[in-house]
Amino acid sequence: MHRRRRTALALSAATLVAAPLLTACGSEAHPGAAAVVGGDRIAVSTVQAQTADVRGAQQASARSAELEKSSGQLTRVKLSSLIFGRVLDRAAQDAGVSVSRKEIQQTRTAAAAQSGGDAALRTMMLEQRWVAPGQIDDSLRQEVQLPKLAQALGADLQSPAGVQAVGQALTKASKALHIDVNPRFGTWDDTKVQLSTVKVPWIKQVTTVPGQQPEAGA
Repeated sequence: MHRRRRTALALSAATLVAAPLLTACGSEAHPGAAAVVGGDRIAVSTVQAQTADVRGAQQASARSAELEKSSGQLTRVKLSSLIFGRVLDRAAQDAGVSVSRKEIQQTRTAAAAQSGGDAALRTMMLEQRWVAPGQIDDSLRQEVQLPKLAQALGADLQSPAGVQAVGQALTKASKALHIDVNPRFGTWDDTKVQLSTVKVPWIKQVTTVPGQQPEAGA
């Protein structure tokens, strides 16, 4: 069970990064939008707020300088995570999968116990996943959602074939949403299910076969 939980968390491209905060959208068609997903806007202000929450938590840490220096792509990763969450929602909906509040709370309780308490969980999520305390439940929702999607597809996330099946479902959902990203953030990759500009070595992509090294980057 713990192995699957760790796998799901690692696969959650969700779960996560700080270029300078952006103030406007480069697309005249969607002013103020960082991205448009399925016709719905993700506002630049939403990305800014998520980034600011992480920065605030980092600054309150005794390791603030180290944490801020290591999270140089925070803004782009936050946008990538927001988009991924909507792609996962679409794939889950297509597969008839839902996640309850109770499941999220159960997962948080188990994760806290495994980490050494809720405070330790908050520290781990901030330092390793660039997730602010107020963002943990949303991150854990994806941790619940992803293995449930795999189960609905009859896919085993511990196997290359299972990972490929889930990746294909996410790619299908991603394409169906016609994702349009503000060029200053990069472009969306339907196959990798992430922003093209997000290159953080510790993020394991959903479509990466177990044992394969994730793409390295600055």
